[in-house]
This record gives sequence, structure tokens and C-alpha cells, in this order.
Amino acid sequence: MSVAHLSIDETTDARAWRVLGTSTFAFTICFAVWMIFAILGIPLKKQLHLSDTEFGLVAAMPVLTGSLARVPLGIWTDRFGGRGVFFLTMIATVVPIWLISLATQLWQFLVLGLFVGIAGAAFSVGTPYVARWFPKSRQGLAMGIFGAGNSGAALTKFVAPVLMTAAGTWTIVPRVYSVAMLLTALAFWLLSSSDPAHCLQSKESFADQMKVIRDPRVLRYAQYYSVVFGGYVGLSLWMPQYYVNQYGFSLEHAAFLAACFSLPGGVLRALGGWLSDRYGASRTTWTVMWIALACFFLLSYPDTDFVIYSMHGPLAFHIAHGPVAYTVLMFVVGVAMAVGKASVFKFVSNDFTTNIGAVSGVVGLAGGLAGFLLPILFGLLVDLTGVRSTCFMLMFGATAVSLVCMHFTFRTRERAAHVLNS
Repeated sequence: MSVAHLSIDETTDARAWRVLGTSTFAFTICFAVWMIFAILGIPLKKQLHLSDTEFGLVAAMPVLTGSLARVPLGIWTDRFGGRGVFFLTMIATVVPIWLISLATQLWQFLVLGLFVGIAGAAFSVGTPYVARWFPKSRQGLAMGIFGAGNSGAALTKFVAPVLMTAAGTWTIVPRVYSVAMLLTALAFWLLSSSDPAHCLQSKESFADQMKVIRDPRVLRYAQYYSVVFGGYVGLSLWMPQYYVNQYGFSLEHAAFLAACFSLPGGVLRALGGWLSDRYGASRTTWTVMWIALACFFLLSYPDTDFVIYSMHGPLAFHIAHGPVAYTVLMFVVGVAMAVGKASVFKFVSNDFTTNIGAVSGVVGLAGGLAGFLLPILFGLLVDLTGVRSTCFMLMFGATAVSLVCMHFTFRTRERAAHVLNS
């Protein structure tokens, strides 16, 4: 009996890791597609004569639908299982991605961006899908590994400029991405598995399931995630053009340096899952927020010349971030956000075992909406002030708000625990 039991456990464990591997790869491609306008937006800005605000709108449009679709897709994952929902999510984007290569006007890119954005909703499908294959003690690691698919943002920054240079036109990128999405969907279907036990038998309506929003814990986790994930998405979309406009780099050079933020911000999410399992979600998230706050403070300072009149005469100073210092600081922010994205979802898996799909959809929605709004706000601030570092000033303020909320939340918990112990 013990030998048979061991064999079943080993089979289940092997299938779980295969599901995790195929899901992570599929999510990487989905995220690469989701970030497609981070690179395409740069030639489109010149071609269509867009302002910084309009560029932010084009770049962020896929993020909007990718965010709004997360809630219903998360609920459907709870009801019907992740395999079928994940597959259909990918298939639904194949044609819209291809049609981007045929678009010529701003409104066409905006509309197609909405349809392509469905790929970003794959996160709220894959998170509960892979989590249910693992015991609670390893769910943080599993979700962290899956979340490493965020590195698709870096993949786009590596691949898209190379394709554009080789073909001499940006239209090659959506065509290649469309074929890649189709092949990925088929490979996922062939290599993944379903477990009927993971489908909930609840007959609750959509409205009943959405009552989870009233839980203050969900709102707190959504706020945290809007900083660590929304900030990651917003900055991933904004950084390539920031390098081009601030430092005068070529598109290829700018995309490569921007990947120094996007790559660790995606790949190291697995590290965040491991740290959250080991040290707890609260301690990990608290540390992440403080590191991000310090970096955003330094990045916020605009290029400045000032004179101090000393007793020995005027002393002139010049303060500015060179590309090296900027890239190093953004690398640190990327690592912090990678860890934070995983630690926030450790909160979710700890507190909401039965309806993790619905909750992850709501939390993911908040993070995605932040990722949609931030590039638009970044562009608006630049158009209004002419100061490019205003994007980091905005991120500094958002991170500070999260830290204040966390402080009062943790202090309330400590008081409650003290009362119970006494």
C-alpha cells in the first residue's frame, strides 16, 4: 500500500511541475504580447506625431482590458478549471495581434490594443490554476515561479527591436507575435493537464462571488499590488522611450537597458515566493516597499543647477542622474517589485483558499488598472511640467501611501494579538 501511495504522490508531483512549467512559459508569451506597445509605441509616436500623453494611452490600452478581464476569468477558472480558460484566452488574441500590422490610424491601434490586452488577463487564470496543484506550504513558490512570466516584458524589449531592425519595419513584430501566440496555445493544450477536483461546485452567481470585494483584506492587498505590479507595468511601458528622450539612445540600446528593470522584475518573482514562504508575506512586503521608496526618492530628483553663495564666493553645483546610475537604481526597483508581487499573492493564498481565483482576479484588476493609468499620468505630467522625472515623483507618493496603510494595518493586528494573548 505504501509503495502504491508513493507512486501516486510522485505521479501527481511530476504532473504538477509539468503544469507549472507549461503555464509559466505560456504566461511569458502572453506578457510579451501584453507589453508589445512599449516598443511599437516609439516608431508609432513619430509616425502618428503623438504627444507624450497619447503615447502613454497607446502603450497602456492593452493593460485596460487585461485588467478588467481578470475578475471574470478568475471566477471562471474557479468554476471550470484553468486549462480550458487559459487556452481560450490565448486563442482569442491571435487575430487581433496580427491586425495590428495592418493598422494605420490612432483609433485603430487603440481598439486593437483593447482586444490584444486580453492576453494580460491570463495571470488571474494561471495563478489559481497552478496554486491548486501544490500544497499550501509550496503555493508561494509555485505562484512566484508562474509569476516569473512577467519577464515577457523583457522578452519584448530584446526581441522586438531585433525584428524591427532585421525587417526594416515595425509591422513584422505583431505578425511574429501572432504566430508565436498560436503555437504557444497549442503547445499548452498538449502538455498541460486538468484535475476535476480543482473545479468548484459552487452555484453562486457572479454578484455573490464578487461580494469578496467588501472584505477589507482584499482592498488592502489590491492597494499593495497596484504599487508593485501596477508600477512594474507602468514603468516597463514607459522606460524605453524615457531612455530615448532623456539620454538620446537608439531604440535598440534603450530597449536593452530597459530590460535591466523588466527582466529581474519578472524572473525573480520566484525568489519572492520563496521568501514569502520562509519569512511571511507581511515582513517581505514591508521590506520591499521601503527599498522601492528609497530608490524612487533618488530617481525623483530632476536635473538641477544651483548656486550657493558662500563667504568665499559662489559655489555652483550640478545634480543629474547619468544612465548608469539610473539603470542601477531601476534594477534595484525591479528586484524589489519582483519580490513584492509574489509576497502580495502569498497574502491571498493564505487568507482565501476556496475562492483564490475570484480574489486574485480582483487584486490583479487593481494592479492592472494602475498599470493602465500610470503611463497616461506619466505622459500627462511630462506634457504639463516638462520634467521627465515626474514619473518617479508619482511612484514615490504611491509607495509612501502603501507604507502608511501597512503601518496602521500591522499595528492594528499587533494590538488585536496582544488583547487575545492577555
